Amino acid sequence: MAQEYNKKFIGTDVRPRVSVFRSNTAIYAQAIDDMNGKTIVSVSSKEIKEAKKPVELAMLCGKLLAKKAKDKKIEKVIFDRNGYRYHGRIKALAEGMRDGGLVF
Repeated sequence: MAQEYNKKFIGTDVRPRVSVFRSNTAIYAQAIDDMNGKTIVSVSSKEIKEAKKPVELAMLCGKLLAKKAKDKKIEKVIFDRNGYRYHGRIKALAEGMRDGGLVF
């Protein structure tokens, strides 16, 4: 059923899809196993307590997501930016995930 919903990117339990949502105040990312319809790990910029600039928060979110994914034995992911342009906070999130050790 999940394949009908998102035909462009399909995540599995071995290589989940990292879906990004960006609002005016926060950024959210979650690693999703589309085959089973489950969220494996998720992170929000609201989890980080330090008051930082939005781009720095996105970088920290990417590192936190990578750490949580590594704890679940996930090395590779598929990055789904949901139509957002690859710059600013989206780019910082991706770079944070790469710095944390995720491959995509």
